[in-house]
Amino acid sequence: MRDGYRDGMSENERLINASVDEVFAVLTDGWSYAGWVVGASRVRDVEEGWPNPGFSIHHSVGTWPLLINDTTTVEEYVPNSLLRLRVRAWPTGEGQVEFEATEKDGRCHLVIREHAVKGPAALIPAAVVDPVLSARNTETLRRLALIAEGRHG
Repeated sequence: MRDGYRDGMSENERLINASVDEVFAVLTDGWSYAGWVVGASRVRDVEEGWPNPGFSIHHSVGTWPLLINDTTTVEEYVPNSLLRLRVRAWPTGEGQVEFEATEKDGRCHLVIREHAVKGPAALIPAAVVDPVLSARNTETLRRLALIAEGRHG
């Protein structure tokens, strides 16, 4: 597995000891979002159409008492294959996060790609921001794997 920066996006990957279906069950459970996304502290609401494009999770970022209420909206969803999100955390900006899953020997090979698309964070050079995103997304994938493997096992 390799992690790093490719095609303008921070990229991390992990082989998860659960099926693609089981991993996507976590990815598409909006209420579990704060349990595996590093930085998300709570989920306030999940719109009924989630994870279909245009529907959002309403979440908070940070720790009390410095919480920012914002949203994550689905841009593209291909069941058990791809979930592309527009994540907001103003005043830092907006990013695009993509999860792509493939089956590998009965397990899930999950790739996360992320980049800033709007706001102050988009102005930071990739060489500066990628090590931070890579570390955060390594932990995000670890948490996601623990949940999916726990549900599986």
